Amino acid sequence: MKIQINEQVVELAENTNIEQLLAHLNKPLMGSAVAVNQDIISRSHWADTILNEGDNISLFQVIAGG
Repeated sequence: MKIQINEQVVELAENTNIEQLLAHLNKPLMGSAVAVNQDIISRSHWADTILNEGDNISLFQVIAGG
């Protein structure tokens, strides 16, 4: 299936969840924030949030500073 991540098309296997997506992209679970179709998904729901064809994913890395 094809989804968009930060405006880039990515092909994934069917039934991929958010945790699997981050692993596929080599992104850390800690310090990441994810929105699916403009809805922020709580980290506690990543394992049970299955992505669908055409989903629009926004992926952010949290940066600490001051």
